[in-house]
Parts: sequence; structure tokens; C-alpha cells
Amino acid sequence: MTTLPGDASALQDDFGDLAPDPGTPAAKAIEGRSLTQIAWTRLKRDKVAMVAMCVVVFMCLLGATASLIAPHLGGGPNLPHTLLIDGDTSLPKGSAGGMDSAHWLGVDPTFGRDLAARVVKGAQWSLLISFAATALTVILGLVAGLLAGYFGGWVDGIVNWLMAVFLAFPVVLFGIALASGVPPHAFGFSYVWLRVTLLIIVIGGFGWAYFGRIVRGQVLTLREKEFVDASRSLGAGELRIVFREIMPNLIAPTLVFASLAIPANILAEAAFSFLGVGIPLPEPSWGGMLNDSLSQYQYDPAYLFVPGLAIFVTVLAFNLFGDGVRDAFDPKAGR
Repeated sequence: MTTLPGDASALQDDFGDLAPDPGTPAAKAIEGRSLTQIAWTRLKRDKVAMVAMCVVVFMCLLGATASLIAPHLGGGPNLPHTLLIDGDTSLPKGSAGGMDSAHWLGVDPTFGRDLAARVVKGAQWSLLISFAATALTVILGLVAGLLAGYFGGWVDGIVNWLMAVFLAFPVVLFGIALASGVPPHAFGFSYVWLRVTLLIIVIGGFGWAYFGRIVRGQVLTLREKEFVDASRSLGAGELRIVFREIMPNLIAPTLVFASLAIPANILAEAAFSFLGVGIPLPEPSWGGMLNDSLSQYQYDPAYLFVPGLAIFVTVLAFNLFGDGVRDAFDPKAGR
């Protein structure tokens, strides 16, 4: 059948049987996917990241419910079991640090406190401090980066100067001096919560500069985009442009940074506790347990191995999950 180019009815006759039926799924409009949906699809294909995410979720649930779980493990994290300790050597009786059916991971030397309960309770403090410090870092970094990148000029100069100062600041020495100089029960806090608050301020308050520079670079690029110019030409105010146009485009780098900052903050909290300026005794912490094990690890290696393994597994899981999130949001990633 020969048809002329403008004969629409003839074209319909020739190709009508090839057109999809209006009721079939093929005829439905193609639905677009957001960046988060695309990233989640890519993340689900990454088997290593998904396994790491399961470990991360498990550790978060363990930390969130530690106050309920720890008291039922071997009598609790602070209950001594002197009958399980050899009076001559101050080491746990039996093999593998006193591991048995009642104390799955053994007990600590000298006091005989259950290691499983102390590790679980230590996870609560470690994750609480790392998450809170990361939130503080993200908030400060977003504010500083938005101000410097969007407004520029003298605002950019001042914020960049502050970033340089904070990046050069000796955080560890300042944390040691601050924790040692502040007396117990200052400002109306209990001693434990005072140390927790100081750790959050030191770890999170001095870590924002790096993220602030990342945000600043992103904002410098975004403020020159056409959609920002279009919003400004329609009469949108500065706050609307910042919160409705620029902020949504910072979600991806914020998630990536947060997923990689949490394990770094876990190590920072463990380092401060190891140095004796973190979670005070008798509250358990992973870094504090490592410090206690230094004088006895040759005779009781389980006491060193248990908290060390907890730190290693948690940090590794967060790092692998963070790498997966970064690859999922990166359109040039090869996964």
C-alpha cells in the first residue's frame, strides 16, 4: 500500500497493529526516578555494601537497646564476679579469658565483669557520640559552606579563614586539656554526661571545616546554574533560593560525607577514651577497655581481642557502607 507523507489515516492503517494498546503497561507514561531512587537501585546491586549495611543496622540496634540488653548479660557491665578471678594472678579462671555458658566473651581481669555486657554498653556510648558529633559537623559545615559559597565576598573570606584555623588546630591536645581541666559535675551535668558532651563538642565542633569546604565548592557551582537564575528572575528571595533550589542538591554529598565521617568519629572517641579523657570509669568504653588490657594482654589476650574486634568490625562495616553510598551517588562509578 502506497501512502503520501501527509496521509495520516493511511499511516494509522499501516502501523495500527504495532501501536500499543492504551490499556497495556507499555502505553503508560514513563515515570521519572529521583536521584535517591537511582542511588538506592545502584546500592542494592553492591553486595559488599548491602552486607555492610546489615552489620551497621545490627550495631545501631544493639547500641540503641544496650540499656535493655546489657543488664541481662552476665549480670550487667559493672557487676564484679570475684569468684571467677584467680586471687594470685588477678586473671580470669579457666581458658580464653573465662569464657563459659554464662559469660560468652569471658570476663575482665581483676574485677571479673562480663565482657559481652561491657562491649554492648560501650557500643551505645561510641555510637551515640559518633552520631551526635557527625550531626554537629554536618550542620556547622552546611551553614559555613552555604554562607561562603552563596554570598562570596568578605563573607567567603572570613569563613575561609575560620576553616583554615580549625583545620590547623591541634584537636587531640585541646581535647585532652579540656577534659582534664573541666571539673566533675560542672555546668550541672553528671560526670559521664559532661565527658560525653565534651567529646561531642570536640570531635564534631572541630571537624566541620573539611565538610564546609566541600559544601562551599558545590554551592559555588550551583549558584551559577540556570535554575537558580530562573528562580531569581521570578522574584524568589535569597532564603527561598538557598533552601528550595540549592539545599536539595546538597543531599547527596551530605549523605556520602556523613556515612564516611561516622567511622572516623568512632575511632576518635575510642582514641580519647584510650588516652583516659573519654568515657570515665566505671562506665565501659571500647577505647577504655583497650587501655585496661595493655598491662595484661600477654597473659589474657582475650581482653584485648574482644574490644579490638568490636571496633574493627564496626568501623569496617561503616567504611564499606560509606564507600557503597559514595559509588551509588556517583554517576561515573563503574559498579
